[in-house]
Amino acid sequence: MPHNGLSLPDFSALVVLAVEAREVSNTELKQRHKLTIDGQRRHRLNALKLVESRKSGRVFLHVLTDAGWARLAEDLRTGDIPPQTGSSGAMARALLDWLPRYMRRTDQSLADVFQPDDESDETGDLEAGDLATGDLATGGLATGGLEARVRGAYAELAQSPGAWVGLAGLRALLADLPRAQVDETLTRMERLPDVNLVPESNQKTLTPADREAAVLIGGQRKHLLWIGPA
Repeated sequence: MPHNGLSLPDFSALVVLAVEAREVSNTELKQRHKLTIDGQRRHRLNALKLVESRKSGRVFLHVLTDAGWARLAEDLRTGDIPPQTGSSGAMARALLDWLPRYMRRTDQSLADVFQPDDESDETGDLEAGDLATGDLATGGLATGGLEARVRGAYAELAQSPGAWVGLAGLRALLADLPRAQVDETLTRMERLPDVNLVPESNQKTLTPADREAAVLIGGQRKHLLWIGPA
């Protein structure tokens, strides 16, 4: 029986996506966590607006929505977690009971605790048939090369050093790169002292292209990039 509307597999999917804290494919979910979000589970979590999914080539990519982050945080806070059995269930329950206490003690949110890894290998998500021959080189760009591409595109769009640039324009200049790699690079760069990503304060001004171009970081959709003067 579902617990509070979520089955244990559904709840597990939310936890795994929170731990990853980024858009992640079924291929990588299966490799890293022995779990996939497909079929009825994907349709159900999408319908509940807890998970957003899109298809890239032959694979689905999933990310936790703002509502998904909020639902997971609330269920952890209230202890409203589907029951688990056995020794593995006891271990999981102990960690899930400890997590909200840790967040209260350190004054952190769930999105503060779970951050994407700097060294995530997004190229593992792409199957051979999903990339044209000309894309293979971009799929294998080193981290520094990706950051250089982002900085170069920003410099091309910025009207002056330190100006705010919309991600829709940035993505247009980086259209040859896999979106997942661009998202990971932006997420990593936001931690740098000369980089900042923020949501558009006036959401009514956002176009569909602006909304599509947003990057999800810490449960928040961000639309604008700022890179300070060197």
